[in-house]
Amino acid sequence: MAIWIKACNKDQVGNNEMFSFDHKEKRLLITNLNGTIYATDRICTHAEADLSSGFLSDEGVRCPLHLSVFNLETGNPLNPPAEEPLKTYNVKIDQNEIYVEV
Repeated sequence: MAIWIKACNKDQVGNNEMFSFDHKEKRLLITNLNGTIYATDRICTHAEADLSSGFLSDEGVRCPLHLSVFNLETGNPLNPPAEEPLKTYNVKIDQNEIYVEV
């Protein structure tokens, strides 16, 4: 059963910035890309690099290790070597707080 958890306050994730946090066994990444908030797994599906130390662009988040880019809406990798998508999560904002459905 999915539950909504508080990730952070909206002002903790500025425009074109990332915020990482853990919830139980999940390592999650909140991204504010051009004013839209996304939530994905934080660990690259190719080599287990931490995407929070990667690079954010209009394409998505780029892995710092092998430079695969993941679309933040779908989680799909846009280039090799990653082949498996990131898990994405529903997000809601309530009274300036970001919640993720896990």
